[in-house]
Amino acid sequence: MQPSDILLLIVAYFGVLIFISYLTGKSANNQTFFKANNSSPWYLVAFGMIGASLSGVTFISVPGWVEGQQMSYMQMVLGYVLGYAVIGLILLPLYYKLNLTSIYTYLEDRFGKHSYKTGASFFLLSRTIGAAFRLFLVANVLQLILFDAYGIPFWVTVTITILLIWLYTFKGGIKTIVWTDTLQTLFMLIAVGVCIIMIKDALQIEHLFGYIADNKLSKIFFFEDVNAGNYFWKQFFSGAFIAIVMTGLDQDMMQKNLTCRNLKDAQKNMFWFTIVLVIVNFFFLALGILLTDYATIHEIDAHKDNLFPVIATSGQLGKATALFFVLGLIAAAYSSADSALTSLTTSFSIDILEIDKKEDEQQKINIRKKIHVLFSFILVATILIFKYFIADASVIAKIFQFAGYTYGPLLGLYAFGLFTKLNIKDKLVPYVCLIAPILTYLISIYSKNSLGFDFGFFVLVLNGALTFLGLLLIKHTKNV
Repeated sequence: MQPSDILLLIVAYFGVLIFISYLTGKSANNQTFFKANNSSPWYLVAFGMIGASLSGVTFISVPGWVEGQQMSYMQMVLGYVLGYAVIGLILLPLYYKLNLTSIYTYLEDRFGKHSYKTGASFFLLSRTIGAAFRLFLVANVLQLILFDAYGIPFWVTVTITILLIWLYTFKGGIKTIVWTDTLQTLFMLIAVGVCIIMIKDALQIEHLFGYIADNKLSKIFFFEDVNAGNYFWKQFFSGAFIAIVMTGLDQDMMQKNLTCRNLKDAQKNMFWFTIVLVIVNFFFLALGILLTDYATIHEIDAHKDNLFPVIATSGQLGKATALFFVLGLIAAAYSSADSALTSLTTSFSIDILEIDKKEDEQQKINIRKKIHVLFSFILVATILIFKYFIADASVIAKIFQFAGYTYGPLLGLYAFGLFTKLNIKDKLVPYVCLIAPILTYLISIYSKNSLGFDFGFFVLVLNGALTFLGLLLIKHTKNV
């Protein structure tokens, strides 16, 4: 596939997104940008959330993970089901009851302003880093297959990437994203399907599911070693809590749910989203088995995050495979990144600057637009920093590792608020939420080096528990 073909594909792709932005951005105001005027069809939200949840990281990293971890990732995916049930039955009713624009407003009602600002700040940090990781991965691939051919430096690639996102989200915000995410999810799933079929035919596999089931890499459940990072119960409950914090306590994901017409539609969205997400993740892992076997047979030296891009763009599987890979990668990446930019703008505008309390509507719109531009620059700067500091491990593992430390305090705060009636000394909450991740890191390092027990993604639960205990230590003697 020639660079000119990829460039033409990107131009056409973003032409469609900008056209959607034009249609959905007509007469848009802050209510449109933040909540889509509570008019989103639940089925569009559910389908679009698939792409936002998976992202370009999953598109590339999960298939590459199979070689070293087999299909153990499905243990975590099964845990997601439990986590999404908690979101649908506990968190969504709470958010709709309080009629929230930013979900962190709950913390102010429950504990006070310091807790509110702390929760929002941890989200802003978590989502900025997470979105930057995802876009870093995609920018690297685009640099390799397109921009290097034109002599364009990496920083220009990154700037163009963020500029394109800003271009189709700056007016319609979440209303535009609900529609563009639906289209992008469709592109991503078609791309995965095409790649599976092409590799299946290349390997002359007659019965795909039988081939996967008999493959030595198809093992899903690991109960043998409780100390291992892929031990079933460790990954299952990690998956449940990751789903709760990275979806249910995440403004990015919940902002889409809150655009539904009512609670019943939002719950329906979560139910169908869960089912489809499990199926899609299984096919990503199946693709990983096919890619690994293909690389072994053809002596292709590509591993982890490089496995899928190298094989798909090599030309051995035909031009169509390369075309759909690029299309799927771009769709997966931007369906996650565009909503991240919008949710960061929403949270900073509502939670930090509290523009919803201002009376001048035009002033609120002007502030929101400036914040949108500001976070675009922040994402560019963060990605460029990662260019020099990112390690060799799969990007998806790094995101979840980081999330375990930054989302843990949110988990502890919400758990304490929902499952106790205790009040706390609000001014001390920031200190608890800073100390808990530090203790989590020290405990996890000691445990792995001295006791041989690897917490893995379970650091999220440990972090949440330490935050919860810290909040108990600063409680008031009288109940709320």
